Amino acid sequence: MSKQQDRTDARRAKVEAMREQEKRRSARRRNVMASVAVIGVFAVVAGVWLAIGSMGSGADRTGANAAAGPPQVVRPDSHRLQTAADGKVTLVEFLDFECEGCRAYFPVVEQLRKTYAGKVTFVARYFPISSHFNAERAARAVEASAQQGKFDAMYQQMYQTQTQWAEKQAPADTFFRGMAQGLGLDMAAWDKAYDDPATLARVKKDAADGEALGVQGTPTFFLNGKKIEPRDSDEFKAAIDAALAQ
Repeated sequence: MSKQQDRTDARRAKVEAMREQEKRRSARRRNVMASVAVIGVFAVVAGVWLAIGSMGSGADRTGANAAAGPPQVVRPDSHRLQTAADGKVTLVEFLDFECEGCRAYFPVVEQLRKTYAGKVTFVARYFPISSHFNAERAARAVEASAQQGKFDAMYQQMYQTQTQWAEKQAPADTFFRGMAQGLGLDMAAWDKAYDDPATLARVKKDAADGEALGVQGTPTFFLNGKKIEPRDSDEFKAAIDAALAQ
């Protein structure tokens, strides 16, 4: 067996291990949430009038109606890293910027973008995992940057700097703000967007679609609406080439 094959097999094994770890985390979270739901049912009933009274607040509405209507793999406002004019093939990734598996796939996706420039539409959607302390903050930082036309730049920097801020139990707000400054953004506008409940609602809308579509871990990919699980760039290319050939 060649050294190149050894490296490919090792990369596949690492990615599969990361996926299994995320699935186990998701299963644990679902069990915890089920227990909390049973324990908290009486508190919900007791507080129903408070809940009704809060229905007018923006924060409550954004949580309850994060993704109105049926789930969609791609929405009109989904972030497109690049767009193919014919719209024949679309690759969607539900991602978490704090996820090591997503970072492992990042260079693969970047190479695919170059290989299929003009032929495939690439879409990135937020799916921050609750066990990742800064994942939701990272998504808000990227979304705040997107409002100034810098989604792609911030998206890339999140993965390029992941080892500096991820897997820490402390807010990375200052770090993310420094990244935004480095992009030359209007910081007053960025700060406002970062703290705006509407920005978090935008993130949650993506996540709600993902959950409804059966996303359990990250990264999760959909090719023309169908979930795929490629282990490396070769499997990605085979799937994309088959879609293009149809």
